[in-house]
Amino acid sequence: MSNHQKRLSVPNSWPVERKEETYTTTAGAGPHGEDGVPLLIVLRDVLGYADSRKEARYALGQDSVLVNGTPASDERRPIGMFDILAFREREEYYRVFPDEGGRLSLTPIDADAAGSKLGKIVGKRQVPGGDTQLTLHDGQTLLVGGDDYATNDSIVVSNDDESVVAQFTYEEGALVTAVRGAHAGRIGRVDEIQVTPGSSANNVRIEDHEGDDDFETIEEYVVVIDENFVDGEGGDDE
Repeated sequence: MSNHQKRLSVPNSWPVERKEETYTTTAGAGPHGEDGVPLLIVLRDVLGYADSRKEARYALGQDSVLVNGTPASDERRPIGMFDILAFREREEYYRVFPDEGGRLSLTPIDADAAGSKLGKIVGKRQVPGGDTQLTLHDGQTLLVGGDDYATNDSIVVSNDDESVVAQFTYEEGALVTAVRGAHAGRIGRVDEIQVTPGSSANNVRIEDHEGDDDFETIEEYVVVIDENFVDGEGGDDE
């Protein structure tokens, strides 16, 4: 598999200019599927912390760049929605969040908030012993006790020990953001969950947080968040 691809063909979520150069790097195997942005692009094209792949590799070799609490060593490591980036030497911390154009952007947060990340539950199953295994939007799996979690809920997971430190229920009145589609990046409260019979996707009607027109999107594109995402202060997620 090639390490390069044409910029014109990259996913819309990638924060790159498609007409500046012909090629860019591809994402390696890992979380977030094809929407994952190579860490090299974040370091070079978004933050400007490296001018080349060689410089990025050197920086990663110092174990000073953390993704969700773990040092990153591969410049092709996919970065995606709600990941936490920490630059220890700079004492800078960011959360990956979709902007209103659907592109992934970096929101500055503080050190406390960088200790955990938000995840949308996309699957759950019982495992031997009575525990529940949850699968999150980025492919992460974790075992939890009890059965108090539902698909489409969001949880905040500690980067240290993968414990659940907060849970946000998917229901009418919940604060949510759209992460894909025409309304990506918009935030509001669920006004109505319109259950569609059969295999079609459920629709969600959302009251815009800033008082703009209400909007509708499909359930798959909706993620429950907490007030810190609205405040923009990067405070503690707990």
